Amino acid sequence: MSYTRRELMVAAAAREIRDGDKVFVGMRLPLLGFAVAKETHAPGAIGIFENGVIRDWPALQSIFTMSDPPNVAGALLCGGLNDVMYLLQSGRVDLGFIGGAEVDRFGNLNTHWVEENGKRIRLPGSGGAADIATMAKRCIIIMNHERRRFSPKVQYITSPGFGDGGEWRTERGLTGGGPSRVITSMGIFSFDATGEMILSSYHPGVSIDEIKRETGWPLRVAPDVGETNPPTKAELAAVWKYDPKGVWTS
Repeated sequence: MSYTRRELMVAAAAREIRDGDKVFVGMRLPLLGFAVAKETHAPGAIGIFENGVIRDWPALQSIFTMSDPPNVAGALLCGGLNDVMYLLQSGRVDLGFIGGAEVDRFGNLNTHWVEENGKRIRLPGSGGAADIATMAKRCIIIMNHERRRFSPKVQYITSPGFGDGGEWRTERGLTGGGPSRVITSMGIFSFDATGEMILSSYHPGVSIDEIKRETGWPLRVAPDVGETNPPTKAELAAVWKYDPKGVWTS
């Protein structure tokens, strides 16, 4: 069965959601991942949106912002920012999806600024990503894989991963578990006991050497590394149901 690389990323994101999880969803691929998980193996998962919307089922029409009417209709709650941030602060969010312009070997993310050719480029900033990164029980980073975005050390830490490694998070009193996976357009990564990112699987059609060339540090590879499992028929059916025109996944 044919599928796109983004459809594979959505399926991989969905597999990280456990039944009953309270998930800070986000938009685009993470939103589709939540929808796929609900349709396949996690019917009890709850979706939380930064604008205060909480849903027990994805919107049945395509949305482009989290405040679009289909996301409001049928919601469990339409509250405000403080209502959902309180869930983070009280340790009730199991999983959050975040992304950024840069990520480094310890899972720190930058969405503030980058410098290219001597010019500093301002980026959108944190939104709620820093809160999710510091307080969710676990985080999934999802982003395209390019060498310029996979840096040995990010130029600015917007959303902390494991800092410089080791006990960095504990020493700074961060209550959340930090990133548990990085899902990219080339592979899936996990983190070892020191907080360093390691390659867990490579997507079909991608080699380990290609991934290493697109990573800005000497990438470590898990002993049991293998090919990422392709999307199942059920996962693809769910992707096509919620993204019928391929707006996010084509």
